[in-house]
Amino acid sequence: MNSLRRLRGGVLPVLGVLAWWWCAHYYPARSPLLVTPESVVNTAWQMAASGQLWRALSASLARELAGFTLGASGGLILGYLLGQFRGFALVVGGSFNTFKQVSLFAWIPLISVWFGLTDTAKVVFLSLAALVPVTVHTWDGLRQLPPALEEVTRTLCLTRSQTFWSLQLPAALPTIFTGLYLSLIYSWLATIGAEYLLVSGEGIGNTLIDGSEHFRMDLVLTGMVVIGLVGWLLNASARYLEQRLARRFGYQQRSKELI
Repeated sequence: MNSLRRLRGGVLPVLGVLAWWWCAHYYPARSPLLVTPESVVNTAWQMAASGQLWRALSASLARELAGFTLGASGGLILGYLLGQFRGFALVVGGSFNTFKQVSLFAWIPLISVWFGLTDTAKVVFLSLAALVPVTVHTWDGLRQLPPALEEVTRTLCLTRSQTFWSLQLPAALPTIFTGLYLSLIYSWLATIGAEYLLVSGEGIGNTLIDGSEHFRMDLVLTGMVVIGLVGWLLNASARYLEQRLARRFGYQQRSKELI
């Protein structure tokens, strides 16, 4: 039954590729912008053989990893402080709630002025994309301690540290991991946006720009397919890791498949 469910998920992509192939070969209004699937596969093969694809992909993934690590680490620290210390939440919480309403791409002009069109600017942009979901979910997870657990803390006279490690953290883990999960996906999507808007250096986003500037739809579609496959792999890896952690720590898995 599980195998059939997985196969059903591939029906739409297969139908899409078949429709694309038919239009590229038989649609009456032929256009050089309507490339065939074969030409896209050939372009991807040539890029892989020359090493161009792997250089672009490794550059994008390195930025993704750096931005995700910085943003998620900052989000865990900030979420912990907001969830554990009421005074800190009263002073900082309102400002953070305003900060998270600002569109991520609204930071591009400011970041580009401060850091130029460098890898540093892109990593800063990605860390902002990763920061918000981790902070929000960590904060929510820590402050929403079930009433039964609050009664346990009062009965046992637990210290703040004992309450955190014994009760709050295990109860908040599903929510925290959902934040990390979203952060990983958002930072990958932001990687492509950063490379497209902060044009400098190698990356999959720059491959899309090169293709569009030279009207090479085979190059554009190759980049889009690679972006989708990497996003799917990140999604699958995060879901697998969550399942392992769920078994390890005994909590119920809550995150959903996003892409």
